[in-house]
Amino acid sequence: MSALEQIQRTFDLARAEGRAALMPYFTIGYPDLQTSFEIVCAIAESGADLIELGIPFSDPLADGPTIQYSTQVALQNGVNIHTCLDFVKNLREQGLTTPIFFMGYYNPIFNYGEERFAKAVSECGGQGLIVPDLPPEEAGELRRNCRNHQVAMVHLIAPTTPPERRQQIAELSEGFLYVVSVTGVTGARKTLPPDLMDFLREVRAGTKIPLAVGFGVSTPEQAASLGQIVDGVIVGSALIEVVRRAEQPLRAVRTFIRELQTAMRRNIAG
Repeated sequence: MSALEQIQRTFDLARAEGRAALMPYFTIGYPDLQTSFEIVCAIAESGADLIELGIPFSDPLADGPTIQYSTQVALQNGVNIHTCLDFVKNLREQGLTTPIFFMGYYNPIFNYGEERFAKAVSECGGQGLIVPDLPPEEAGELRRNCRNHQVAMVHLIAPTTPPERRQQIAELSEGFLYVVSVTGVTGARKTLPPDLMDFLREVRAGTKIPLAVGFGVSTPEQAASLGQIVDGVIVGSALIEVVRRAEQPLRAVRTFIRELQTAMRRNIAG
């Protein structure tokens, strides 16, 4: 089964259960490499449908304080792009089958080599790639390399993206379209923009590609509400905060992921 088929199948299965896919984000190497490995396994075991793994970078422009902190810790732990590829390879060797997307910034990918990196993502067992600081119009070469190695390249739109450009980006994105919920950087928020639902409905009406919303989603209630409109919900900063504050991170992660899943199922059922 190709990467695109695996991704589509994941959304189809979630849709058949009447819910959106749960897509947690976590930074590789935070709070240390071994613990992050155990956390990602716990995320998968607790019901995540897809997992987004962050490649640490020194200048993460799209990320807020929480993810910035986690990436700095990971960098201090010596985590680099090679470590991240080995990390996913080890997950696959341990039997983890959940589809995995890398989320990384362009500079390390450019230095590694676009074709080489796309091939490495495929070979280690990754299904997709998200590069938030690479505009779709400038991603042609990387997108071609990803296609050649059956890696889905996902693009992002924001509330400030004009409707015409949204359509263009949706046509270029593969696997799903990443819809940024807020104007700004990542980070858990107590409330989401009041016009977010209207924005999502407008995007939904304009494309058939699965939509996944992220940035700012922090509570089971928010995930459940958003899951009524989109195909996937991405939760990152809130999950890292759970780990940061917990005395027993693995237990806390399992609890949080299950709370998210339960809320998303209950809301649809209700």
